[in-house]
Amino acid sequence: MSNDHATLGAAYLADEPRVDWHNKAVFNFRHLRDKVIHANMPEWEEMRSQASAIKQHTLEHLDDYLLQFEAKAKENGVTVHWASTAEEHNQIVYSLIQKAKATRVVKSKSMLTEECQLNPYLEARGVEIIDTDLGERIVQMLDQPPSHIVAPAIHLKKEEISDLFNKELGTEKNNADPTYLTRAARKHLREKFVSAQVGITGGNFLVADSGAVVVVTNEGNADLGCHIPPIQIHCVGIEKMIPRWQDLGLFVRMLAPSAMGLLITVYTSHYMKPKAGGEMHIVLVDNGRSDQLGSVHHRNSLKCIRCSACFNTCPVFRRTGGFSYHTVIGGPIGSILMPNKDINEYKDLPFASSLCGSCSDVCPVKIDIHNQLYKWRQEINAKTTASTSKKIMMSFASKALASNQGMSRINRLIRPMLKSLPRFMIYNRLNAWGKGREMPPVPIETFDQWYKNNRS
Repeated sequence: MSNDHATLGAAYLADEPRVDWHNKAVFNFRHLRDKVIHANMPEWEEMRSQASAIKQHTLEHLDDYLLQFEAKAKENGVTVHWASTAEEHNQIVYSLIQKAKATRVVKSKSMLTEECQLNPYLEARGVEIIDTDLGERIVQMLDQPPSHIVAPAIHLKKEEISDLFNKELGTEKNNADPTYLTRAARKHLREKFVSAQVGITGGNFLVADSGAVVVVTNEGNADLGCHIPPIQIHCVGIEKMIPRWQDLGLFVRMLAPSAMGLLITVYTSHYMKPKAGGEMHIVLVDNGRSDQLGSVHHRNSLKCIRCSACFNTCPVFRRTGGFSYHTVIGGPIGSILMPNKDINEYKDLPFASSLCGSCSDVCPVKIDIHNQLYKWRQEINAKTTASTSKKIMMSFASKALASNQGMSRINRLIRPMLKSLPRFMIYNRLNAWGKGREMPPVPIETFDQWYKNNRS
């Protein structure tokens, strides 16, 4: 099977009931976002502008803030490591585990470690690594990647999780009560926390003037993972930097509504110093971020705070699922981040969009996602080889759309054909657009005719 979004998305769309409830479940986050913002944050647009400006300033001075952060973290007794690639990140983490002679690791949710494929790297070297976020643990048991940034297992029904827990944890068969399943997972994970020798987390924010890593969760698993094992490792992308403590309140206040429609998350944890008798390490990861920063058209995407608001509103993501993006960071934001890493492998993603602009409307840091998607389309067409059929179609379309006269001629030609052609002439394997769509009835008059009759 081809690994492009269209093929993977088509496979997902074959299960219509799953598509329907996935669409509703994900869009419910968007609905809750709107509700909590309208009820509690009349200054939301001013907050967006301020957050975007802070991120813009930080990116323009990122080198200075990274050095400031490193200096403050070292003052706090923290060891700071720098990783330019995913492989280097994995090697650093493994070397710390080796040095501690550890074999058991617990990890809270971290899209950065998913991006770097840390789990399989450590498992191949004999290290047991357990994801402790409930959704992450579920997909880990299934040997799947997360399908969503905030809700990793949102593609699964509770009945499927019940079957999984019955197999893996010995829970009651066919008991799909969420409270019962959550308690079973809690008991299972507490045993992992207590026996762990190393705890790994990501980081939602890095604060330059204090050297702190800030982690936001709803389950408290990051705190258990950092406080119980003697060694804590924080793996964070360099773009997560903000300049000052004073800036943090703004971003924390915006994150929860954007992600899940909550006023605030349950835990906002600040890690600054090693625990007594323990070690604290921070691994700052580039892995293509500097290249993105150097792109005039696409550096704006590094403002992302991984809230998933663009996922929750995107009509394409909601109906094709996270796995159709064949990358850890999917959705609209992934579609503008991943082509920077490999334009050939991810050249399909910027086209997996309706360009409706809803992603840009909800982004709390005002990333112009739809504009960047359009720009990537232009760059991909210029840098990669499009199919012959697509070139012919686009050449024909550009000529037809170049003038009113051309459009009128095409209109006069196509309208009678659409009315009289047999169905199989329109809906066949050569017409990909007809696979999931029905042509609307042909209007009685063209727009030009309507305009002349009503507006001239």
